[in-house]
Order: sequence, then structure tokens, then C-alpha cells
Amino acid sequence: MKYYIVDAFTERIFHGNPAAVFVLDQWLDDQMMQKIAIENNLSETAFTVKNGDHYDLRWFTPDREIDLCGHATLATAYVLFNEYHETVDRLVFSSQSGPLYVTRKAETYYMDFPTIMPKSTPILPEYEAVIGAKIQAAYLGRDLFFVLDDEVTIAKMTPDYTEMLNFELGVGVIVTAPGDQADFVSRTFFPKLTINEDPVCGSAHSNLIPYWAQVLGKNQMTAHQISPRGGVLDCQLQGERVIIGGQATLYAQCEANF
Repeated sequence: MKYYIVDAFTERIFHGNPAAVFVLDQWLDDQMMQKIAIENNLSETAFTVKNGDHYDLRWFTPDREIDLCGHATLATAYVLFNEYHETVDRLVFSSQSGPLYVTRKAETYYMDFPTIMPKSTPILPEYEAVIGAKIQAAYLGRDLFFVLDDEVTIAKMTPDYTEMLNFELGVGVIVTAPGDQADFVSRTFFPKLTINEDPVCGSAHSNLIPYWAQVLGKNQMTAHQISPRGGVLDCQLQGERVIIGGQATLYAQCEANF
């Protein structure tokens, strides 16, 4: 069975966030898809099946299936646009988070996702102890969302991933601050999903974009995820939807034997 590994939110291999993509004729059973994700040991493995005029799309981490993933959606769109639908410029996906859309414009892919505006939550002492920084504001959506002072604080952060596992709230942890060059920066951590740091997390920007649009008073922004691999995102708030744009590049075409 052929599959692809794509680095998302970058134009260079070994940067951005890698995802594996399987384009299937029909679904494998859930246990098999989970085993494949464990074997790949990437933050996400995406599986997609054509269903009429759209594609059904699912994402698996090495720990579990999740309800929304940005970089693996971008990686899937890259594969479909370049390997299956070279003359098409828009794809529709059906997912656990509802319909998702990806439009290709030159070398950039723009994802249309739902907004996830996080709600305020108390700043607990253990939060600051685990991330090793002062938190200015804390929010909760699917993930805990911490606003910090500046980009340097986030860049130098070395969280205690073992203690982060003990957080009662949130699947993952998003940290963000105003950017020096970009409008805002972020990093994302998911030790509960066996991913200490997710290099570039598209779904986190469903939280980040509406938050920063409100804070900065503008709907068009640039974002930089400042993980060691790094990634750049074009961001736009459109009502109840967010547009997340980025590039992608093919790292490998692979053959799975099972």
C-alpha cells in the first residue's frame, strides 16, 4: 500500500511538521489505522477515502484518533492536488469537526476551518511551574491556552513534559505571545498524545486566530510557530471560520507491507 510523508507549513524538507498520508479505496478497520499511526510514530497519520464529490478524512496520533488536525489536512490536500487532482484547485473534506475546505493558490494551500474561541480559565500555580514562565492569561478549548509576555520567553521554554501529563484539563498545551517579526508566535505540546512538542499545529490556530484578531484588532495576520523545526502560517478570521495558509513539500513516497 502506497503512502506519502509530507512536511507541512514549509517549503523545505526537514522543516515544518511531517505527516503520513494514506489515500484509500475503502476504510481499514480502526485498530489497523491505529497500528499504522503507532508504527509511523509521527504526530499524525491521515487516512482519506473519496466519497462522491468530497473526501472523508480521519487523523490518528500514535495514541488515539483526534477530531481535528491542521498540518495533516494540509499534507493530505498536497498529496491529492499533486498526485490525484492536478487540475483541481479546491477540495472538500468531511471530518469529525464538520466540513473542511482547502484551496490551492500557486504554491500555497489555504485551509478553511471552524473557529475555536477558548474560554477563560484560572491560572493555576502548577501551570507556571510546569512551563517555567509567568502566564498573563489562561484559556481552555480542546487544549489549555496560555498567553505569555514575549517571543523570547516562548523560544527559550523547556517545559516539564512528565508533569504536564498530570494536567486535569486540556488535551494539549498552547503557548503564545506577540511576535517580533510575525503578528504572533506559538508553540504546542501534547505529551498526553505521546507528542512532547508538535512542530507546527494547524488546529491550534483555530484558537489562536480568533484570539489574536480580537487582541490586535485585525483579521489578517502572519504567524510563526517557533519550534526547532519551525513553520510559517498565513492567518485570516472570516466570521465563524478561520483561513490557515501554508506551503508543503513531499519528503517521501513509501510502500507499506501488511
